[in-house]
Amino acid sequence: MNPVLTFDGVRAFYGQALIVDGLSFEVGEGECFSLLGPNGVGKTTSLNAMFGIAQTRGGSIAIDGHALGGKKAHEAARLGAALVPQGRWIISSLTVEQNLLLGQASERKGPWTLPKVYEMFPDLQDRSASLGTALSGGQQQMLAIGRALMANPRILLLDEPSEGLAPVIIDRLGDSLAKLREEGTSMLLIEQRLDLVMDLADRYAVMAKGEVVSQGRVSDTTNDALRELVSI
Repeated sequence: MNPVLTFDGVRAFYGQALIVDGLSFEVGEGECFSLLGPNGVGKTTSLNAMFGIAQTRGGSIAIDGHALGGKKAHEAARLGAALVPQGRWIISSLTVEQNLLLGQASERKGPWTLPKVYEMFPDLQDRSASLGTALSGGQQQMLAIGRALMANPRILLLDEPSEGLAPVIIDRLGDSLAKLREEGTSMLLIEQRLDLVMDLADRYAVMAKGEVVSQGRVSDTTNDALRELVSI
C-alpha cells in the first residue's frame, strides 16, 4: 500500500501552545482512514498543520513522498490535498457555481469537472445560480465536498462532515462518500458519528492529548468497542 499522506512525528502548535505531539500515521492509496477522539485532542489541528494554519516544529508531513515545506497552504493544494472544513466555509457573496469554481485554484488536472460534480450532486445543479449560503445545511455540505473535488485531489480531507445535519441527510452524505471511496478516492475522515466511520473507513487511529493512543482496522472492531476507545 503506497502512502498518499504521511504524518511522521508531527508536533503542531498555535503560538506557544503544543496541541499535537509526535503524531504519526499513513493514509494509503484509495483508503479511507479515520482520525478519532474527543473534541480538543488535536484532530483539526492536524489538518491545519498541513496548510500552515497551525505551526509545525518537529516531524514531517508528506503527500506522495513530497514533504511540505514553509509554504504549506500552497504546497498542500498543489500536491493534491483538498479540505472539506468543519463549518464548510461557503463564500456568502458567491453563487453555488462560483463557489465550486474556487476549487480549481490549484490548477490540478483530473476527472472532476462541473458536469461530474453536478452528476454526483444534482441538488447543486438545480441551485447553481443561488448564493451558496442560501442552501440548506446538507446542500452546503455537498457544495463544500464538490468544491474540494473540483481540485482533483490526491486526498480528500473531511473534518466533521456530518456535523449539524439531520439523520436522513447524513445517510445521503454517507452514500456519496461511499461512492467516492468505491471510485478509489483517498480520504482522511474526522468524524464523531461512529456508524458513519464504521461504514466508510478502512482503518482508524484514536487520538488523546495530541497523540495516537490506539489504532487498527475497522473490520476488526465493533461500534461499541470503538466508542469505548474514543471515550478514553
